[in-house]
Amino acid sequence: MLSHLHISNFAIVRALEIDWQAGMSTITGETGAGKSIAIDALSLCLGERADATVVRPGADKADIVATFDIAQLPQAQHWLEQQDLAMGSECIVRRVINNEGRSRGYINGVQVPAQQLKALGQYLLSIHGQHAHQQLLKPDYQRQLLDAFADNAPLRSKLKQCFQQWQSLKQEYQQLQQSQQQRDAQRQLLEYQVAELDQFAPVSDEFSQLEAEQSRLSHGQTLLSQSQQCIEQLYDSDEGSIYQALSVVNQQLEQLCQLDNSLNPLQQMLADALMQTEEASRELRRYADKVELDPERLQEVDERMGQWLNLSRKHQVTFEQLPEFHQQLAGQLAELTGDDQRLVQLEAELTEAEQRYQQLAGELNQQRQQAAGKLSTLIANSMHELSMANSRFEINVQALSLEQASSHGWDQISFTVSTNPGQPLQPLAKVASGGELSRISLAVQVILADKITTPTLIFDEVDVGISGPVAAGVGKLLRQLGETTQIICVTHLPQVASQGHQQLFVEKYTDGQATETRMRLLSDEQRIGEIARLLAGENISASALANARELLCAPAV
Repeated sequence: MLSHLHISNFAIVRALEIDWQAGMSTITGETGAGKSIAIDALSLCLGERADATVVRPGADKADIVATFDIAQLPQAQHWLEQQDLAMGSECIVRRVINNEGRSRGYINGVQVPAQQLKALGQYLLSIHGQHAHQQLLKPDYQRQLLDAFADNAPLRSKLKQCFQQWQSLKQEYQQLQQSQQQRDAQRQLLEYQVAELDQFAPVSDEFSQLEAEQSRLSHGQTLLSQSQQCIEQLYDSDEGSIYQALSVVNQQLEQLCQLDNSLNPLQQMLADALMQTEEASRELRRYADKVELDPERLQEVDERMGQWLNLSRKHQVTFEQLPEFHQQLAGQLAELTGDDQRLVQLEAELTEAEQRYQQLAGELNQQRQQAAGKLSTLIANSMHELSMANSRFEINVQALSLEQASSHGWDQISFTVSTNPGQPLQPLAKVASGGELSRISLAVQVILADKITTPTLIFDEVDVGISGPVAAGVGKLLRQLGETTQIICVTHLPQVASQGHQQLFVEKYTDGQATETRMRLLSDEQRIGEIARLLAGENISASALANARELLCAPAV
């Protein structure tokens, strides 16, 4: 609920402080006095675009501060908590616009962008201007009103989620189907390539091992003959081997060591060399015994290496990359096979999602059908109270085909009216005049008052174009709405102004050089005079005062 409004240097307002009350507050004043100025200031305070023209001439900035009691506003509290802007049960919103057109916004003392002011504003108040009833002509708005009356929010949320899932599955299925031919051709190539590589079965490091084996086999005779020569020179030669020569030198050193023991380390080195020479000759002998002269195996190795070379060139990879490339192709083939399996799976999921959507859309259609009948009756009764005695009103809910379904369901909702006897029901846009639309819109607002989450409704001269009994009916409806919702109504009609729980008067002063607008709360006696002025103009008669007292004392329902 709006509890306080401070305005300084805004348009023709120098300084204004207004304490707002619960219930219905009416704002009246002379034409051109600036009755809507508080509403314009509130709009700016809650994020509307601002420019330098809103700053009072001669001032450096305009400052607007609105204070709201949010103790009973859980949605506003939740939003503030999410933004880390909560400050108990009170919320203070401020907008400062300088004379160069730049502005700053604040929520509970924290500077925020205008977008956040607007985001919070939807949970605090709603402003209905002279042409707000035009929104009633929009099919989407008609659907929203019917769903609000039927309390369809939980079911609509489920339906929206189901529709999004259904559409997502449908899109995936269509994409997979469109690429089916391309995948078939790619799969055929991959199946051939993978089968060829599966048969070849390349193994990491195999090629390097084949290279080593091929070198040994192709040089087998050289390895065998030269290793045997080495054995003979090291150990087996009758003409004197390296081992025999070392043995002679070792014996001589042993004798010398007896004469000079400092030669002992040298003699030991020579003894070790004899042992290593003998061990080396034994290892060479074992190696020579294993050397193979196997032309058939050499041919096998050559053929295997030729396959490695051919496949590496074919797939344009190195020998080292061929085994990994084989695994990559196998993985791609598995993915393509998985896509085909996914298509089959998607068909089942699509069927299930579509059936689920149809079930929820059918339930929503039934709820809307039931609510449409009740709401139609209530609106029609309110229209009769607003001097539309011969009018008929009906909400049509028509189920469309599945192809026309959306996240809101498959219902086409239309508000229809007949304003004269004998005329058929037709859509609002074709029949209702501006005044009739305004009355129907007001009737809907009253009926949906307990469904409205916004605690403050502001009506800016929505009663333009009506008078007499119709004005009285509008006033009573606004008063009724004010019993559950804070109502602020700018009006020029005494029948509406008199229904307010409190009344504010806007007046304009000038000293010949500057103009200033002021707003003040009227006492009961002052209200009589202002209602009389609205009835009779500037020349207020005794009868006008009597009529004013009668209006103010009349039952509010």
